[in-house]
Amino acid sequence: MTKSEAAPVAEAAPMTKPEAAPVAEAELRASDADRERVAELLRDAYAEGRLTMEEHAERIEAAYEARTFGELAPLTRDLPAHSGTISMEKPPLNRAPRPAMPPARQESPTMLAVFGGAERKGRWRVGSHLKAVAVFGGVDIDLTDAVFESPEVVIEVTAIFGGVDIKVPENVSLHGGGVGVFGGFSVHEQTAADPYAPVVRVKGAAIFGGCEAKPRRGKKLREWVRKQLDG
Repeated sequence: MTKSEAAPVAEAAPMTKPEAAPVAEAELRASDADRERVAELLRDAYAEGRLTMEEHAERIEAAYEARTFGELAPLTRDLPAHSGTISMEKPPLNRAPRPAMPPARQESPTMLAVFGGAERKGRWRVGSHLKAVAVFGGVDIDLTDAVFESPEVVIEVTAIFGGVDIKVPENVSLHGGGVGVFGGFSVHEQTAADPYAPVVRVKGAAIFGGCEAKPRRGKKLREWVRKQLDG
């Protein structure tokens, strides 16, 4: 048999690149919105008495440090309304969108009431510092619907023959105190279970007047700049 008569050699089949295995649901990366949604569920569970303060603080910290859905899922698995894993399904296209919130008002960082009154409430933007001065008048500060733009708000109070009343949401920390000269200065201190919640600090003096700062039960803050842990 000659070379020309030899059987043809079969060509090698081209090598195909193996397809990448699909990523498991638990290994998918979680977004900031996913972490915030879980944190909100934990806040509601704590408010309902389903979690202790220590459990809530531990789970909130774990939620904000989570990188994947697999790390988020166990944090709400034992809560009655949220058993199972975190859902990644998109909402139906025909679901009515939530009504847009009105824009928060920009207000002056100083409130002054002289022989009169000054009131601030509703949806307004509060920064890191607020000054309230009441002279023969009254100042009413309601932070329950405000949008916090700083993780810490310092309120400096001066009340002379007048009064300053401060209300904060029940899920923020409230600390401070002041001097009362022939008057009263009362701060109903509390520490929020959420370590990322804003802190309101009240200080100052009341001379022949008064100042009271306290949480408003049933009102929860939902918009704020989240405080980052050191490191």
